[in-house]
Amino acid sequence: MAAKRSFSPALFGFLRDLEANNERQWFQANKQRYEQAVKEPGLQFVDDFAPYLAKISPHFVADSRSVGGSMFRIYRDVRFSKDKSPYKTNTGFQFRHEAGKDAHAPGFYLHLEPGGVFSGVGLWQPDAATARRIREAIVDDPARWKRVTRSKKFLDVYTLEGDSLKRPPRDFDPVHPLIDDLKRKDFIASTSLTQKAVTAEGFVDEYAKHCRLAAPFMEFLCDAVGVPF
Repeated sequence: MAAKRSFSPALFGFLRDLEANNERQWFQANKQRYEQAVKEPGLQFVDDFAPYLAKISPHFVADSRSVGGSMFRIYRDVRFSKDKSPYKTNTGFQFRHEAGKDAHAPGFYLHLEPGGVFSGVGLWQPDAATARRIREAIVDDPARWKRVTRSKKFLDVYTLEGDSLKRPPRDFDPVHPLIDDLKRKDFIASTSLTQKAVTAEGFVDEYAKHCRLAAPFMEFLCDAVGVPF
């Protein structure tokens, strides 16, 4: 069977046009374009990725519901934002842990935006108690943490990133050899992708490879916060 194409250049074309015309009237006039170029292929991608994800871990979810599923909605929440643009100029997917109720649970992420395409993994902005458990796990098994974040195979693809505390966290050794990791507020890693790769045949296979590569990192985080991998 020939490799399948998940996304077309039309997805990025629509998002570029949306950025230049971010208003309800334009969106309503172009809603069919959105459905055909972005939403429909996105929900299909979620279904196509589901069997790959199940082999990586049975505890992460690929949910193709149009509301509340793995694909983020195009509509922005502008209630508390100075920017009142009604629509996101990107589309994204989070395949989160079954125990997670929001984006702050461990998850695999895919971000599609003109000029900014990337795959991400990890746990973004955990609450204080969850962050402490991850830091304690790093202290308890530093060798394992270094193994899952410093291996050549991992670093050839992923870069650890996110926000960090300005000072060492309370109750942790300020001169610990891994203090920079203990100061992290986000426990995430990402890798840049290209629009050409995303719109090529077989992209779902390539994305799955990235996720499999990050499995040991994700398993560490799951163990740290007490959920199964």
